Amino acid sequence: MFSMNEVDSESMLSVLTNTLSCEVGIITHRKMPRVVPDQRSTFDNDELFRRLSRECEVKYTGFRDRPLEERQLRFQTECREGHADIAFVATGTNLQLNFESNAWSDKDEDRIPTREYVDFEREPGKVHLKSQFIMNGVCVIWRGWIDLHRLDGIGCIEFDSERAEVEDQLYRQQIEQYNQRLREFEERQRQYREQQDRRSHDEQEEGF
Repeated sequence: MFSMNEVDSESMLSVLTNTLSCEVGIITHRKMPRVVPDQRSTFDNDELFRRLSRECEVKYTGFRDRPLEERQLRFQTECREGHADIAFVATGTNLQLNFESNAWSDKDEDRIPTREYVDFEREPGKVHLKSQFIMNGVCVIWRGWIDLHRLDGIGCIEFDSERAEVEDQLYRQQIEQYNQRLREFEERQRQYREQQDRRSHDEQEEGF
């Protein structure tokens, strides 16, 4: 028959063990950062970024099974809504682009297509487009234009230094939070081992 102290000790050890197991899961399955540690270097040295940073042919890829007239109408509608599927012809890189201001906001009402991002008035027969997003861990801006009749045009990506700085700060904060959790977890492990050692020592003394 267990004494009250023995029951409490067993319960505490069980709770602590379960807590440690949960924390291992939290640390192991942490959310991956959205960006790489050195975005500028990656953009400058990665072959794909180097190719896409040069102006090259692009085309609208949506609704390829539909007649041209319908695709023209759908493309304009999508642009006004703030999105479209665009591909770089030379590399075959397909992008689902959003043409919205405040693209990083969590609020839908903040993300709207403005003339800075969707401009039908700059040149007759063309729409000039801008999109901000993270590609392969790097903050970039896509800029280009599409002919409203042929549904092709010219585009390229450039490094988004302003957003990259924001994401770098978020990255460092996330890494620091992870390291803090890891330090707390290791401290709890140490306390757990010490408690086990004391319990083992007490049991040995009780046996004499």
